[in-house]
Amino acid sequence: MLSTAPLSRPVSTRTRLDRALALFADVRAGEGAGALLLAANVFCLLTFYSVLKIVREALILSEGGAEVKSYAAAGQALLLLALVPAYAAVAARVNRITLNCGVTLFFASHLVIFYLLGVAGVRVGIAFFLWIGVFNLVVIAQFWSFANDMYDDERGRRLFPLVGVGASLGAVVGAGATAFSFAGIGAYRLMLIAACGLVLPVGLTLWANVRNRGVHAGATRRTNEQPLARTSGFRLIFSQRYLLLIALLIVMVNVVNTLGEFLVGKLITADAAAAVASGAAGGVSAMDLIGTMSGYLQTWVNVLGFLLQAFLVSRVFRWVGVRGALFVLPLIALGSYSMIAIAPLLAVVRVAKILENSTDYSIQNTARHALFLPTSREAKYNAKQAIDGFFWRLGDLLQAGIVFVGVALGLSVTAYAAINIVLVACWLLIVFALSSEHKVLVTTHPKLEAAA
Repeated sequence: MLSTAPLSRPVSTRTRLDRALALFADVRAGEGAGALLLAANVFCLLTFYSVLKIVREALILSEGGAEVKSYAAAGQALLLLALVPAYAAVAARVNRITLNCGVTLFFASHLVIFYLLGVAGVRVGIAFFLWIGVFNLVVIAQFWSFANDMYDDERGRRLFPLVGVGASLGAVVGAGATAFSFAGIGAYRLMLIAACGLVLPVGLTLWANVRNRGVHAGATRRTNEQPLARTSGFRLIFSQRYLLLIALLIVMVNVVNTLGEFLVGKLITADAAAAVASGAAGGVSAMDLIGTMSGYLQTWVNVLGFLLQAFLVSRVFRWVGVRGALFVLPLIALGSYSMIAIAPLLAVVRVAKILENSTDYSIQNTARHALFLPTSREAKYNAKQAIDGFFWRLGDLLQAGIVFVGVALGLSVTAYAAINIVLVACWLLIVFALSSEHKVLVTTHPKLEAAA
């Protein structure tokens, strides 16, 4: 049943900040500052990840091409198969603040190493591609685990759309600034800038944790500060149908998305090579041309994603709930790949991927993070790391297999689009099953059902 309730509810004790933020979500008295702090945190993470994502595209496509990019993505799954249990082992020994800050600084230090290798002339494209795939999934998943731990289920469902605005805005700023400055600054100096920038979310995490300790007292605060139980994320997933369905959803989403990214990368690489060969590039190298084209594509994705996140996500949650929101992206993907199958041109693929990725970064991302709100702390950290890490990259592995076979058979862009149409149909079946499980889960808790 659709809700006709207003987006925000008048509360006499709300601050000016609370009332201003009510444009984006149902912010109630005293909630604005904490949600804004989390939004600023993920803004920093996504800003610098977006910088590094464009650097990744320029390096991997110029050094290896779209096929090597697809095969390297499969290697990330193997790395995460070992890293997910290691993360759980660390999480069982330290509290959440040490875990979050320590892991972020650990990854930031690697960027200095890549910078030194890069300026020394070492080809780091494949190694950097593998690294950033792990960095992105571990650090971003860890942030959302932290956010899930900070909020109870009802508040999380109301405020996650606002927190997500920070992520979307960070992606816009990072991609836009990088596309504008890539040729002047260069890939390796951008790595060093990102390494310094990742110190900011560490400080914001410390601030948010101190503020949260003031909000929660007694047993709740002590529980939140404790290390997690040493429970394998994989064991949790395979023992709970709900978590297993989320894992399958993530696999299918990423198979479809990365196969689409392969099509974009292949066409962009061909276009850049043709421009350089014909002299139309004006002396710009293929790597810088690929970086610029990828940057502008990502900027359009992020701008649209930000607008959707800021002004639509909270309303979609209110109108159709988390379960209904899960259907939005596969329906858009179905239309996008049907369009590509009919007209397999770079301009068409670019428009289709902008629509698909912007929805993925806004509505889909917020919905999938909200799926963990009614779960245990161990599921929020350990199972989420396994799902957002290994199972996400398992999608890459399956996609790499499709590309390998497709290259051997000489498949066309139209054929790849047809494969994705079939995969989207399977994706919709998973969403139907997951929606049923989610409904069963939240109906056992009336407070959750009210927000679902």
